[in-house]
Amino acid sequence: MIGSLTLDQLRVLVTIADTGSFSATGRKLGRVQSAISQSISTLEDVQGVALFDRSGHKPRMTEAGRVLVEQARHVLASAARFEAMAAGTRAGLEPELVIAIDPLVPSAPLIDSLSMLSKTYPELPVSFSTEGLGGSLRRLRSDAAAIAICLLLPTVPDDIAAYPLLRIDMQAVVAASHPLAALAKMATQGRPVTQADLEPHVQLVLSDPIAPESENYGVASARLWRFVDLGRRLDFLLGGFGWCRMPLHLVAGHINSGELVALQIENDPTPKEGLTIYAAHKRSRRPGPAGRWLLDDLKNRLQS
Repeated sequence: MIGSLTLDQLRVLVTIADTGSFSATGRKLGRVQSAISQSISTLEDVQGVALFDRSGHKPRMTEAGRVLVEQARHVLASAARFEAMAAGTRAGLEPELVIAIDPLVPSAPLIDSLSMLSKTYPELPVSFSTEGLGGSLRRLRSDAAAIAICLLLPTVPDDIAAYPLLRIDMQAVVAASHPLAALAKMATQGRPVTQADLEPHVQLVLSDPIAPESENYGVASARLWRFVDLGRRLDFLLGGFGWCRMPLHLVAGHINSGELVALQIENDPTPKEGLTIYAAHKRSRRPGPAGRWLLDDLKNRLQS
């Protein structure tokens, strides 16, 4: 039965529901009333469902008709999106924009640009992927994402075009109940925590689940517990299972409350000015119009 269904029939049905009558629908669509009636009769015959009760002076929509009107609205909206996406593709717009975001990247600075992107390209499907540290770079290289908002450690790879957006302050921390917390108190007296101090204790690290050994920047312990999710790592950190470096904005409240203790590490490789967050893409794969728009907007908002 679905093969005989037309968008025009659904459009007529929805218009009747909106205007309240066959005659008003004819006037709105520029057709004679008999053509409107014939369209609905054909729809009812083909689908085997009575959409209107004609026993009275004026046809009234049945319960089934009211339910199917809502389904018709969904179909028409989907068809409109299909047409808009096809038109955008004909004009050179990418059919979909996939953005990979590292877990350490704060969301707040990105919200305004992403909101404007959806208003500028309302019919463009946009999807996000947040994976372990290094996962965004892997997705760029496999062409699974067009743009990455990510850290690139220790340097920007040659095959990646990257634009610095912002910096995030990092702080090594440990739960107040952890043995390293006692050494942290000694740091205030001039003795920072050393590599030898850290090595016996579990370090909670973010890593790419596909290639967990690919990124070892900042590793100082012999025992590593690897996480993909930043929130879950914070839970284990607060539970006293180990130490790690965290974005300061995520742990400042816990430090102030005494739940976490800041560690001052001797010869810490983490830059004092913080880690740089980049917007990046493969040099060999230039983003489409929407992707380029997003890159320009992020740079204009965050680099100024």
